[in-house]
Amino acid sequence: MSKPSPPDETSSTPYTSFTASEWGDLRASTPLSLSEDDLDRLRGLNVALSLDEVAKIYLPLSRLLNLYVGASQELYRASDTFLGKLAGKVPYVIGVAGSVAVGKSTTSRVLQTILARWPNHPKVDLVTTDGFLYPNAVLAERDLMERKGFPESYDRKRLLQFMAEVKSGAPEVHAPVYSHLTYDIMPSETSVVKAPDILIVEGLNVLQAGQVDAEYPFFVSDYFDFSIFVDAAVEHVKNWYVERFFTLRRTAFQDPKSYFSRYASLSDAEAEATATDIWTRINEKNLIENILPTRERADLILVKDADHSVSDVRLRRL
Repeated sequence: MSKPSPPDETSSTPYTSFTASEWGDLRASTPLSLSEDDLDRLRGLNVALSLDEVAKIYLPLSRLLNLYVGASQELYRASDTFLGKLAGKVPYVIGVAGSVAVGKSTTSRVLQTILARWPNHPKVDLVTTDGFLYPNAVLAERDLMERKGFPESYDRKRLLQFMAEVKSGAPEVHAPVYSHLTYDIMPSETSVVKAPDILIVEGLNVLQAGQVDAEYPFFVSDYFDFSIFVDAAVEHVKNWYVERFFTLRRTAFQDPKSYFSRYASLSDAEAEATATDIWTRINEKNLIENILPTRERADLILVKDADHSVSDVRLRRL
């Protein structure tokens, strides 16, 4: 069994780095609980993910998180005992951050499924921060449609209220729902989070540490027990974004109800030019200015190669 090199105490990095193979050795005896059918359901568009990679990357991660969840539960019980209270249930919250098209949604869904199959935390919920974007009408009024996904396009007050209620152990918390078909909030729908053992919160800017105000002097990440950043070279992410645009042009964009149905009839050359323009003007700008600067705030970084496989794992030293 290969082992990672011991951390260099003189190094300025707070992370211990593992190759995919070294990280896979830390799986120990964790069983593979996913099937090919499960994986077909969990994969995102154009994201290549095999059962072998699940075993090598996600099973060790689930083992680590299982240990952390257990330790966190013991800490809460100790605090309640000290305060003379009955032990309450507080969800363990995991944040997953990264660029558009980097595969963070697939990472979140795979983790949700694997973690829910551990016997001591069977209820694992997943919420994306897309639902906390302002409605298109509000974004248009504030001239923010071209900055959708940037920090200022989110209803920060509502998101922080949601996180506070979850972390306070509220029995039922409602989150707004976003439609990728209509590219807008669905005003008549909510997602209900009912006291899960673990809550995964996935979003572009969940590790953002911007300005605070007197009413809400907190960051979303203040409510996280553990955070993950899905990372890749900017050029790789750009290529994945363009590939995904082509796939959507053949599928979801064909629906007349799609906000992007106007792109369905584009030629290959027009589609590539359009996707590249959107990437450069909006998504790459957001990645460089807002998302990448939060990477080193994560507890764990998954580094991807051009084929979407995880090549390295970086775990923050405790």
